[in-house]
Amino acid sequence: MDAKVVIGSEVDDAAEIVRPPKRPRRKGWRSPLTRRILAINVIALVVPILGLLHLDQYRQSLISSELDGLRVQAHAFALSLGSTAVVTNDLGEDDLSPVAARQITRVLLLNAGVRARVFARSGELLADSFILEGPGGEVKVLELAPLETGFLAELGRFYDRIITWLPGKADLPRYIEPREQTAEDYSEVEKALIGEETGNVRATEGGHLLLSFAVPVQRYRQVLGALMLSKDGQTIEAAVKSRRSDVLLIFAVALGVTVLLSLYLAGTIARPIRRLADAADAVRHGKGRAYEMPEFRRYGDEIGELSEALREMTEALWDRLDAIEGFAADVAHEIKNPLTSLRSAVETVARVEDPDQQKRLMTIILEDVGRLDRLISDISDASRLDAELSREVGEEVDIGVLLKTLVEVHEVPNLYDEAAVGPKFRLHLPKRDRLIVQGLEGRLGQVFRNIISNAITFNPPGGTITLSAARRGSNIRITVEDEGPGLPEGKFAAVFNRFYTERPAAEKFGTHSGLGLSISKQVVDAHGGVIRAENRLAPDGTVLGARFIVTLPTD
Repeated sequence: MDAKVVIGSEVDDAAEIVRPPKRPRRKGWRSPLTRRILAINVIALVVPILGLLHLDQYRQSLISSELDGLRVQAHAFALSLGSTAVVTNDLGEDDLSPVAARQITRVLLLNAGVRARVFARSGELLADSFILEGPGGEVKVLELAPLETGFLAELGRFYDRIITWLPGKADLPRYIEPREQTAEDYSEVEKALIGEETGNVRATEGGHLLLSFAVPVQRYRQVLGALMLSKDGQTIEAAVKSRRSDVLLIFAVALGVTVLLSLYLAGTIARPIRRLADAADAVRHGKGRAYEMPEFRRYGDEIGELSEALREMTEALWDRLDAIEGFAADVAHEIKNPLTSLRSAVETVARVEDPDQQKRLMTIILEDVGRLDRLISDISDASRLDAELSREVGEEVDIGVLLKTLVEVHEVPNLYDEAAVGPKFRLHLPKRDRLIVQGLEGRLGQVFRNIISNAITFNPPGGTITLSAARRGSNIRITVEDEGPGLPEGKFAAVFNRFYTERPAAEKFGTHSGLGLSISKQVVDAHGGVIRAENRLAPDGTVLGARFIVTLPTD
């Protein structure tokens, strides 16, 4: 396997920092959020408008009204035909006279706007009001629509083509008029010849409506033929078109209002979010702390809550960076002291020949190494604490059982120094109430171990350390009291700072790292609790010792 040696400029290229590209900013109509809001509101408006444009029920009511009108007219015309257009044939039977039928339909239906066709009992077409007898034969009368030109006409025809796509007309049977018409070409005429009256609706080749109604022509209840009246649906289509125009006008106004409101809504949502994103990018890619999250608390909604959360997160980030920087400086300072002492001792022991002096220097070296070991262990524990507290899942912890266990551990005699006089412990717990909290038992145990260790350090030989726990509403309050000299005035909060160095004069230097109470506060804060320190005072103001109070929520 070949190995590649990177030298010179290749090292510089490999070490080059590649920054992630900034996200593109889309403003106005290019904003995806604006487009989504606009699309949703427009679609919500278009769907009911399309339903209104269909107007099928309204059209059906108009068709029913027109068919009823044709039925009334057909009855009147059939009655006239049965009274005046009947002749007796060679066999003595009554028949309809074609000539009389043509004359009557021409007179009665003059300017009536309907077309009448009379069929004999045999199905033969006897008369058609659209066919006139002239000198050269038959003349068929066809009504042509007026020719319209211009932009409005083209727009109207485009509108008609769009409307023909709507369901309704496509389901109607096609009207086909053969050159030689008979009763078989029209189902309603066939029914009329057997004594039934019925109507029908068809669609022409141009997509327009054609309404027809057929009734039997009778004389003394004898069916002599059939009369079919037909009429185009221009009035119906005009009424429906007028109604659709009204709907479209309302839709245009509503669409304009919807677009404006959508843009306003998108602006109140997208613009603040875009500003927050820009500010976040500025914080991420900028230098220093010149960039702040914009404040939108005046909105009083989720945008305001988001901006406030981002502001708090940014402040917490800066605080965390400050804490990391301060922690690094404190660690460097604390490690430097034993290293300096260790270096001096090592350099000196190499030049000293006196065995007693060498022994004392070796003792110093061992103590400095032990101090470094304790310091590094505590620093490692403190650095892992945040990740552990955010990752681990809490469980039920019985504070009473935890305190009993700690007291029993500290009451065990010192096997290595039988002459050592340990402290006495007093434990006050409720007899029946279980003190349960949700949390990490190991870390909570570390909190009370640190506090007890601190109390033992300052307690006089043979002194008493009192532990008590009780429920206070929705919290559990734990106190640890000693009989030592107490805390310096004004240092009640400072004792929880990292590497706090206020120690007893008799304590060997480096025995404690100064991180115990700081870690305890960090653990208590992560559990939603509060830890504080104060002095125990006699009635005359004399300091009787220190008291540490831990309050933990039960839920």
